[in-house]
Amino acid sequence: ILAITSKEFLQALRQGAHGKIAITYFEWAGQFDQKVIMPWRLIDGPESADAVAAEISRAPYRRASRTSISGALQFAKPLFDDSGYKGLRRVIDVSGDGTNNAGRDIALARDEALALGITINGLAILSETPLPWNPEHTNPAGGLTKYYRDNVIGGPGSFVIEAKDFSSFGQAIIKKMIAEIADAR
Repeated sequence: ILAITSKEFLQALRQGAHGKIAITYFEWAGQFDQKVIMPWRLIDGPESADAVAAEISRAPYRRASRTSISGALQFAKPLFDDSGYKGLRRVIDVSGDGTNNAGRDIALARDEALALGITINGLAILSETPLPWNPEHTNPAGGLTKYYRDNVIGGPGSFVIEAKDFSSFGQAIIKKMIAEIADAR
């Protein structure tokens, strides 16, 4: 939420190709567990950024089990057609703390999105310690970042950013959003 209202993000937005972006925000977990938290909104300055941040912050915190990145991609694809906006780029941002462990094969879901001209960027959130029952899922020490690079991201200018832990997520998301706006120039 703070990323959208940060001075760094707003400066990048002003310097971007159009000075505005349209975004929607949804949370996801298992294969059929996705929920739109905020429908499409236009951010074109501090006032609209504040409104978007306030809308997202009103959503209750929720936790869910499983990690279906493929389910999230499948859910996100049609959101662009229903947005009401005609953007020059279509980007899905995937932020997560684990590998795809539910749903379809991640490579197939990624490739379907790429075939529609959608770029996928990632933010890998590392855990301090691996899960005892599934040590590969969170892949500490950078393995999750490699997993995202190899299996999740794709499209022109795609990238993955690493958050060392949940406490560094805010700074990582600011960096990610600025990079996406810079890439749109």
